[in-house]
Amino acid sequence: MSASFSFELTATDGRARQGLIRTPRGEIRTPAFMPVGTAATVKAMLPGNVRATGADIILGNTYHLMLRPTAERIARLGGLHRFMNWERPILTDSGGFQVMSLAELRRLSERGVTFRSHVDGSRHELTPERSMEIQRLLGSDIVMAFDECPALPAPRERIAESMRLSMRWAERSRAAFGDRPGHALFGIQQGGLERDLREESAEALKRIGFDGYAIGGLAVGEGQQAMFATLDFAAPVLPEDRPRYLMGVGKPEDIVGAVARGIDMMDCVLPTRSGRTGQAFTRRGVVNIKNARHADDPRPLDEDCSCPACRGYSRAYLHHVFRAREIISSMLLTWHNLQYYQDLMAAMRAAIGEGKFAEWEAAFHARRAPGDIAPL
Repeated sequence: MSASFSFELTATDGRARQGLIRTPRGEIRTPAFMPVGTAATVKAMLPGNVRATGADIILGNTYHLMLRPTAERIARLGGLHRFMNWERPILTDSGGFQVMSLAELRRLSERGVTFRSHVDGSRHELTPERSMEIQRLLGSDIVMAFDECPALPAPRERIAESMRLSMRWAERSRAAFGDRPGHALFGIQQGGLERDLREESAEALKRIGFDGYAIGGLAVGEGQQAMFATLDFAAPVLPEDRPRYLMGVGKPEDIVGAVARGIDMMDCVLPTRSGRTGQAFTRRGVVNIKNARHADDPRPLDEDCSCPACRGYSRAYLHHVFRAREIISSMLLTWHNLQYYQDLMAAMRAAIGEGKFAEWEAAFHARRAPGDIAPL
């Protein structure tokens, strides 16, 4: 790590960790949840409002931004931070997962991936070197190594082959990233649900040397039990003195379980996507605001939440504007969900710092167990 990018582990409680990532653009308190700003916007939110929820960092997407408006255009306009009016840290993913899941007519080779854009059919190539170049043009504070993420389930031979290709690409990513003070490069552990492959991947990444380490290839349909079982052996083999990032997670229960297993950073589209589709996360569970039982309910979504949706509006109003397809519905429900997620992270940081994470975790599950089933 450079002097201007560092990670300090400030407290532990069991395997749960509280820490602080320092960057030139500001500190990131961990455990941290990163709202997803795929196309240089956290959907339905203004940047200042995202920050007001407590978010220290957001995520941008290499694949989408390279296609539209292009990394070169963003660089000419001053970089991604200026472009989207977010001056705090930004992590960008490498584009590998989106190429595999969204692009058309993909062709994989040792060199990289050639594909046709899902936007207009234009032909592109993404390699470790090109991914590093794009993320440099964007000005990302945390850059992700280029990797391949095969869909699960898959044969063990396919998972092993993919993991070893990703490790060769990780070495090329490290070389292409070079020396960039104030910017960090994270490697990505792969290996599916296989313990020995995860350990082999971790050893390869540690030999190369990264500023942080991500766990990829989970939250892709394997189920929570399998994900937790994998984290039980995948996280401990990563360096203790570097941030650990679980990619693409997730539901509140997934996040709490991941933190209990030593994860420091997470991201997911769930809170913003759910906000646009009428689903709200609360301390008692999930509320589907579209349901008719909310039509006459004067309560807030969550009586313990300080967001504008909960401070100023009833469930009845939120039900009405969602059913009427008013834009304010997406705005209010998204803000609420992001606030809930950031409140969740703050509560876990406090519990770890006080040495009471196990008690907090038990209370979290107990409060949600009955669900949000009827007006009080």
